Amino acid sequence: MKNLPITNRERFFADNDLIVSKTDLKGRITYANQTFLAIADYKEQEVLGQPHSLIRHPDMPRSVFKLLWDTLQNGQEIFAYVKNRAKNGDHYWVIAHVTPSKNAQGKVIGYHSNRRVPDRQILDEIIIPLYRSLLEIEQSSDRKAGLEKSYSKLTTILHDHGLAYDEFIANLMRKAG
Repeated sequence: MKNLPITNRERFFADNDLIVSKTDLKGRITYANQTFLAIADYKEQEVLGQPHSLIRHPDMPRSVFKLLWDTLQNGQEIFAYVKNRAKNGDHYWVIAHVTPSKNAQGKVIGYHSNRRVPDRQILDEIIIPLYRSLLEIEQSSDRKAGLEKSYSKLTTILHDHGLAYDEFIANLMRKAG
């Protein structure tokens, strides 16, 4: 991945805005709506065919993406809080709802993601501290071992709460709602 800038400036979008993108099975962008392009500060031709990780912020723990991809590859939908990076290095938080896209025969042919404004209190009190701790674990070892340790920590937290990740997120969303 390119060594893109980080500005530590947060961008915001309106509560009624919906960021939408679609990818193929390998995570390459096949569609991005105008809200996506505006907040990420890209032109459509810059994102089409590119990996969705183009907007991945380095503060995001890889263990969350592992959980996301494992869930999607099992044919299930997932909700996740995600910190994304705009082209210039600014960041923005979303609550993402990602679902497998299927053809008429029921075969998964890609993924569809809708992203909304997340609840700020949940971000500040739960998600940001959790993600910071997972990222510290990932960075404390080599890349592979760090991911394994972080993923283990994440799944232990969920197990201790008796919840799958999407249930954990859904509970947080209900508290916010």
